[in-house]
Amino acid sequence: MPKRKAAIAIGIPAFLAVLATTYLVLERRAVVEAAGVQAPRFEVDPMWPKPLPNHWVMGNVIGVSVVSRDHIWIIHRQGSLEAMEEYAAATPPGPKRQKGVVEAECCAPAPPVLEFDEEGNLLEHWGGSDGPGYVWPDSNHGITVDYKGNVWIGGNGRGTAPAGAAAAPANESANTGGGRGAPYYHDSMILKFTQDGKFLMAIGKAGASKGSNDIENLGLPAKIFVDPKTNEVYVADGYGNKRVIVFDADTGTYKRHWGAYGHKPDDTNLGPYKPDAPLAQQFRNPVHCADLSSDGLLYVCDRVNDRIQVFKPDGTFVREKVLYKNTLGDGAVWDIAFSKDPAQKYIFLADGSNEKIHILDRESLEVLTSFGDGGRQPGEFYAVHSIATDSKGNIFTTETYRGQRVQKFVNKGLAPVKTMDQGVVWPRKN
Repeated sequence: MPKRKAAIAIGIPAFLAVLATTYLVLERRAVVEAAGVQAPRFEVDPMWPKPLPNHWVMGNVIGVSVVSRDHIWIIHRQGSLEAMEEYAAATPPGPKRQKGVVEAECCAPAPPVLEFDEEGNLLEHWGGSDGPGYVWPDSNHGITVDYKGNVWIGGNGRGTAPAGAAAAPANESANTGGGRGAPYYHDSMILKFTQDGKFLMAIGKAGASKGSNDIENLGLPAKIFVDPKTNEVYVADGYGNKRVIVFDADTGTYKRHWGAYGHKPDDTNLGPYKPDAPLAQQFRNPVHCADLSSDGLLYVCDRVNDRIQVFKPDGTFVREKVLYKNTLGDGAVWDIAFSKDPAQKYIFLADGSNEKIHILDRESLEVLTSFGDGGRQPGEFYAVHSIATDSKGNIFTTETYRGQRVQKFVNKGLAPVKTMDQGVVWPRKN
């Protein structure tokens, strides 16, 4: 047989075998995608929100909440801005562009509490100073608008202890937002306001914390959740204390509190987190979120321990999930939000160390897929901190440290999971 014909004779079966193998692979992938795992798919909206008026800029954006009419509330830290970001607010105004000619026109800190509509228009703005009956937090942290429309805020500022003030217990976290120093907790309270900024109630008093078993004061509270079924307020308490604590949302009356696994909280310094060490029997600072699902399970972010712990509302421990356990420093479990389907099938987890949003199956707590990457462009993150969902299933995220922004990710519906790491979810062309 001529060499050319022999080569063809040998090559055709090999080609057919490759073709058959490729077909089988594609067929299996189609079967997996048809009957396999699905998860919500998102695309970043690079034009949201609209520019702020008055040359205003945002500092560390440290909380987000979405309420009726899909209005988006955030809180940020005015004091985190660099000098060049607030020249126009300086007294006297900042450096002149040309000496003796033009003074700086930009910029000034936006008020700390900002409300946007779904299109990204700024609607309401207020806060930042003390008022009759309350002391504003030294370092804002967390915002929640409850089912009645009330606005709750916390804080994790240590401040400077006045002469003769009792020191609060030391803790292992350096991430206090208010600086390192003597363990004095200025922000040992949560505050409740109307949506136009009228003060309603404080739980706890500034500078009064006595530790994780003090039932009158908080200890650098991170986040708040109000249960519409019981009108109870759950506090992730937080950066100084190591517990969840529950109060009546109208009167501020203490109800109950607990630490990791439902134990009585202990303020003993646990030392640095070590991935291969036995699981810590207490929370580490910060206890960063405490969110109640529609079926009555409380999900708690034990941030530096890289885990979610799940409880019944009375503090009975149900289960836990360790996620990305080799994440050191700030930890992997920063904040969560639930999907908007009736069963809340999915959890969206903000991971500000690995700079991703993880999509978890709520029943198994297994990660289905993740999106995002480190960076400053839309769809990327610099310390993604807080997360919330609106009625359409869209996601809103905030970024702390030098991130200083809020982003919107548009829900594009369920899709087969094709990769664990989606990267930046840029809008697709039609």
